[in-house]
Amino acid sequence: QVQLVESGGGLVQAGASLRLACADSGRTSGTYTMAWFRQAPGKEREFVAAISGSGSTTNYADSVKGRFTISRGNTKNTVYLQSNSLKPEDTAVYYCAARGGIFYPSQQESNYPYWGPGTQVTVSS
Repeated sequence: QVQLVESGGGLVQAGASLRLACADSGRTSGTYTMAWFRQAPGKEREFVAAISGSGSTTNYADSVKGRFTISRGNTKNTVYLQSNSLKPEDTAVYYCAARGGIFYPSQQESNYPYWGPGTQVTVSS
C-alpha cells in the first residue's frame, strides 16, 4: 500500500529556497509517477510539477517554470521539489501524489489516487 509522507516545509522570506521531499513509507514494489500539488487558503488545489517513473519526463505549471525543479531520489518512489526564488503567492500546503503504471506525468489531480497529508510552505514578503 502506498503511504506518502511529505517533509521540508517551513516559513521563509521572499527570494529564499526550500527543498520539499516526499517518500513512500509503504515500501511498494512498483515505480510510480509522482507529482506535487498545492492549495493556498481559500483556493482550489492546483498542479505544481510531476515526474515520470523513470525520471526522464517532467511537467511543470507555468507559474513555477524556471523556479521549481522536480526530481527523483535514489530510493524508490522518493521525489523532491527544489523551490527557488520563492514568492508570497507560493504560500500553500504542498501535497505529494502518486499513480501506478507507465503514464505521462499528468497535471490532472483526478489521475492520482495516492496522496500525502501535506506540508505547509509560508513565504513572507
